[in-house]
Amino acid sequence: MKLWGGRFRKETDSLVNDFNSSIQFDCRLYREDIEGSIAHATMLADCGIISGEDKDQIIAGLKSILADVEAGKIEFTSDNEDIHMNVESLLTERIGPAGKRLHTARSRNDQIAVDLRLYLRREIDEIIRQILDLQQAILEQARQHQNTVMPGYTHLQRAQPISFAQHLLAYGAQLSRDVTRLADCKKRMNICPLGSGALAGTTYPINRWQTAKLLGFDAPCSNSLDGVSDRDYALELLSDLSILMMHLSRFAEEVILWCSWEFKFIELDDAYSTGSSIMPQKKNPDVAELVRGKTGRVYGHLMGLLTAMKGLPLAYNKDMQEDKEPVFDAVDTVKMCLPVFTGMIGTMRVLPQNMRRAAGGGFINATDCADYLAKKGMPFRDAYTTVGNLVYYCTENGKLLEELSLEELQNISPLFGEDVYEALSLETCMGQRKSYGGPAVEETSRQISELDQFIQEYRAKAASAIGGHREEVQA
Repeated sequence: MKLWGGRFRKETDSLVNDFNSSIQFDCRLYREDIEGSIAHATMLADCGIISGEDKDQIIAGLKSILADVEAGKIEFTSDNEDIHMNVESLLTERIGPAGKRLHTARSRNDQIAVDLRLYLRREIDEIIRQILDLQQAILEQARQHQNTVMPGYTHLQRAQPISFAQHLLAYGAQLSRDVTRLADCKKRMNICPLGSGALAGTTYPINRWQTAKLLGFDAPCSNSLDGVSDRDYALELLSDLSILMMHLSRFAEEVILWCSWEFKFIELDDAYSTGSSIMPQKKNPDVAELVRGKTGRVYGHLMGLLTAMKGLPLAYNKDMQEDKEPVFDAVDTVKMCLPVFTGMIGTMRVLPQNMRRAAGGGFINATDCADYLAKKGMPFRDAYTTVGNLVYYCTENGKLLEELSLEELQNISPLFGEDVYEALSLETCMGQRKSYGGPAVEETSRQISELDQFIQEYRAKAASAIGGHREEVQA
């Protein structure tokens, strides 16, 4: 008989049983469910609701179940629907009547709410660690290429000279915001719903602050209906992961462009490329393409859960069982993408000469030419028009700005002098952009230092969080 079967007189139809069951995916919450149960049993005994002897039997039984699950000795069944009922049934089989007292003053509604928060809290720490690894790979490449001149683009048209270091560090900065978004999500997630019961709390004299503290939460949630009926923390995480995947997808797109023969700015390592079954010359950027493709998968999970939640009255509804599969798959997808992307970036070979050659075309020093005239006293708008005329002259005559003779330049404006050639050098154009955040070596050095400091700070936080999780498990 089902644990909830007292009111029923017929067995559940087998199709309904399979349809209703969630054990096939929520089985991954076994550790969190057991941790929550240990904290709950400890609190019940401390509050005098169950005996100390029952508590000891319950905790010993739960720890033995945990050990057996991790040793592969237990197979969960759909007859018990979900992870909560599987664990409780196993516990009662092992320790007898004491196991039936564990569910006093709680519901599966607050169980799943606490399990999911515990699980996602840990996963956030792991994802942050993986992002930091990617940032470290970016950092190492940036350190080597502060003087590597490349064209910066707008509208995918060559725009102004930058360094490859600055381009990479832009992604480093985006990933830093991804880290802080995830850290903020974890902070908002870190309130404990255990003790909310089905929706209205309980008449037992429980201590919700104790269970919150035992499980490493900052506090219990302040409203029991809210505690069991919202999944905004899961939606926030899916949103954060979608933004992270968007950043990875944009980076992936550039990698795909850069390693094409049309650009040939980089070459991917053989270990992070694949070949063709028919074209022996091919070296395909499949890692980058798959990351780009999997981004849509994560977006879809966000929209799916938003849609599932949008019309639900308070408090719990069975629709909310649809929260776990999209969240689990999004987490798994991100955790699959980050390490392989990190390896791809860390091992790619940069081709500075090709970047410099590309930077030599497209008149990307035109703004600097206008700035040169402006510094000589010409209003910038007039300088802009003058250089536009120069660019037109160059395109008609197949020349670059720096290839024009002084006579040709002075025919356009007498303000041009011999010093214009130094001003139009791409190395000068890049090196003189010393404004905060620019591509000059002084600025990329600052950005590298700040990113390095950010990585070290969050590595320390992640190590502390992982250590705390280990202590919770052991307790």
